[in-house]
Amino acid sequence: MPPSPFPSLLGAAAGLHAADQLAVAALPLAVVLGLGGDAGLLGRLLALQGLAWLVWSLPAGLLVDRWPRRRMLALAAAAAAAGLALSLAGLQAGQAWLLGLGSFAGASGTALFVLAAGAAVPALVPPAGRRRANARLELARALVTLAAPVAAGALAARGALPLAYALGLAGALLALAGALLLPASAAASAPAGGSPLAQLRDGAGFLLRHPLLRAIGLCALFWNMGFFALLTAFVPFALGPLGLLPGQAGLAQAGLGAGLLAGAALAPWCLARFGDAPVLLQGPALSALAPALLLAAPAGTMGLALALLAQFLVGFGPMLWLVCQMSIRQALVPPALLGRVGAVLQLANYGVRPFGALAAGWLAASSGPAAGLGLALACFGASLLVIGLAPARRSEAAGVEGG
Repeated sequence: MPPSPFPSLLGAAAGLHAADQLAVAALPLAVVLGLGGDAGLLGRLLALQGLAWLVWSLPAGLLVDRWPRRRMLALAAAAAAAGLALSLAGLQAGQAWLLGLGSFAGASGTALFVLAAGAAVPALVPPAGRRRANARLELARALVTLAAPVAAGALAARGALPLAYALGLAGALLALAGALLLPASAAASAPAGGSPLAQLRDGAGFLLRHPLLRAIGLCALFWNMGFFALLTAFVPFALGPLGLLPGQAGLAQAGLGAGLLAGAALAPWCLARFGDAPVLLQGPALSALAPALLLAAPAGTMGLALALLAQFLVGFGPMLWLVCQMSIRQALVPPALLGRVGAVLQLANYGVRPFGALAAGWLAASSGPAAGLGLALACFGASLLVIGLAPARRSEAAGVEGG
C-alpha cells in the first residue's frame, strides 16, 4: 500500500499557518517599533489583511473547483511567501506601503489555502479518516496561533523583528514544498459551463437549499458576530468591572489558545464518543456560557479564574464544532462544489465580523462594557437556537456518522 499523501498536506498547512500567524503577530510591532507609526496607520494595514479575505474568498472558491487542488495549494503558498518577502522588505526599508502590500498578499494566500485544503481532504483521505484529518489540520493551526505571538514578541524585544518575517517566509516555503509533494490526482472536477456568477450561484444555492448546511451557515454567522463582540468588550470589561490588571487580562485571554488546542486534540475522541449532533449543539452552547460567566463573575481572584474559563470555553467548544461541520460539509457537498460552498460561507463569516465589533464597541461606549458582553451572549444564543431548531440536524448528522 502506498504511503498516505495526507502528511504532505498537514506539513503544508502547518507551514502556511505559521507564516500567517507570524505575519499577523508581527504587523503591530512592525508599525509601532519599526516604522514609528500610530494607531491610524496600524488600523489601515490591519484592514488590508482583513480585506484580502473578503476580496479573494469568492474567486478562490471558483478556482478551487476548477483547478487541481495541488495547483491551488501551491499557488496559495507562493502568494503567502511573496507577501512575507514584501513585508520583510517593507520593514527593512521603512516603507509602510510595501508592508501593507505584503500584508494583503500574504493574507490572500491564506484565504486561498484554507479553501483549497478543506476541499482537498476528501481526495486524500477516505471517509472514515476525515474527522481525524480535519482535527489534525486544526491542531496544527491552533499550535502556531498560540506560539506565533510569543515568538514575535520575543524577537521584537531583542531587536530582531525582521527575523519573525524571515521565519514566516520559511514557513510559507515549507507549505509550498508540501503542496508540490501532493499527488496530481488531488484535483477537482471542472464545473459545468456558465459564467462565474452562475457558478457561484450554484454553490450558494446548494448551501441555502440544504437544511442542515443552511443551519450550519446561519449558526456560523451569528457565532462570528458574537465572537467579535466578545473580543471588543472583553478587555474593557476585564480592566473595568472585573478589576483585573493588564497582565491578568492577558493571562485570561491565553485561555482561548488553550481551548483551541484542547478542542483540536480531543475532537476525534469527542466525535466518536458523542456523535455529530451533540457536538453541533455544544459549540454555540459553551460559547454562550462564556459571556454569562463573565457577567456573573465577581472582582478579584475568582473573577480571573472565571475569565480564564470563559476564554477556554470559547476556544474549546467552537473548535470541536469546526472540525465536526467541516467533516459534515465534506460528506454532503459534491466534490466539484466544495470550493464554492466554502467560499460563500467564508465570505459571509468574515463579512459579519466588523458588524459585531462595531455594535459591541458602540454599546460598550454608550452603556458600559457589560452591554457589549450582552450582545455577545445574544449572538451566541441565536447561533445555538438556529442549529438546535434545524429540522434535519439529528437525522442527517446521524447519516453522516453512519456513512
